[in-house]
Amino acid sequence: MHFQETAMDETTSASNRSNGPALSPETMKRAYKDMLLVRRFEEKAGQLYGMGLIGGFCHLYIGQEAVVVGIGLNMKQGDKSITSYRDHGQMLVAGMTARGVMAELTGRSGGYSRGKGGSMHMFSREKEFYGGHGIVGAQVALGTGLAFANHYRGTDEVSIVYFGEGASAQGQVYESFNLAALHKLPCIYVIENNRYGMGTSIERASASKDLSRNAEPWGIPSRKVDGMDVFAVHQAAQEAMEHCRAGKGPFLLEMETYRYRGHSMSDPAKYRQRTEVEEMRRTRDPIESLKAEMLRNGIEEEAFKAIESEVKAVVADAAEFAQTCPEPDASELWTDILVEA
Repeated sequence: MHFQETAMDETTSASNRSNGPALSPETMKRAYKDMLLVRRFEEKAGQLYGMGLIGGFCHLYIGQEAVVVGIGLNMKQGDKSITSYRDHGQMLVAGMTARGVMAELTGRSGGYSRGKGGSMHMFSREKEFYGGHGIVGAQVALGTGLAFANHYRGTDEVSIVYFGEGASAQGQVYESFNLAALHKLPCIYVIENNRYGMGTSIERASASKDLSRNAEPWGIPSRKVDGMDVFAVHQAAQEAMEHCRAGKGPFLLEMETYRYRGHSMSDPAKYRQRTEVEEMRRTRDPIESLKAEMLRNGIEEEAFKAIESEVKAVVADAAEFAQTCPEPDASELWTDILVEA
């Protein structure tokens, strides 16, 4: 599978590919570590799900790591993020602990929602991560609200709103675009276009053949980005961040990415050929592409071994904690269900 670059009006949207590293060696190491942590965490989550230790829905982020990491490199304290049900990667990049996220997946009291939320329903106010959301497109309106709060308070903080290509046709998405453009809200809308919904390709589901232009009617600038290239993602996110922090309003980024696993753990993904996935892994893997670039820039093989060892230890510790941490007490059935103002 090969992504197509599209010629577009430069004032509204353009293809964005990296022309080489714009990151320092230390930043590249950080990006590699973050991407590898997301990958290994998700692989372990898939294993625990297969063992019956994780119940309910579970949507893995394997293959899409460059998107959240490239954007995360540009975020500062106070910036907010919100996403859909494919949310573990966003949580880890936001600074939530692997222990807390994994424990929530296994329904333990040490999880971020005390074991009551599972994969799709956990958040961290401390880390400014406002949740994975199971209702398709719902997070777009909520994320716009977070941007409105930033605007109201007069800060230069930005709200990052992630949603998939399947959610891009939802009505609340366009209502959000209108409000954000009208009030010049500091909101970056990120379409994670991984090409497939639950059994349906984007070609069969969307009349819009260029999702990066979907916000054009509201005058929202946008970029189509190679979401498998962390350098390209970083460059585009930097531009979008500067635009929002300068008070110029919202920005849309369409990230052309690819998920290696099914839509969720219950999806056999029979709607695509195995050879397509293998080709993407072989030629476009975001972690291997970053590693190759780092090697070309003089980073020694020993650095990768050290990062791999560190990440492996973090994930093993999280898995152990998630299996040994106590389950919630029965009294938790009555907590966090009502707030009296």
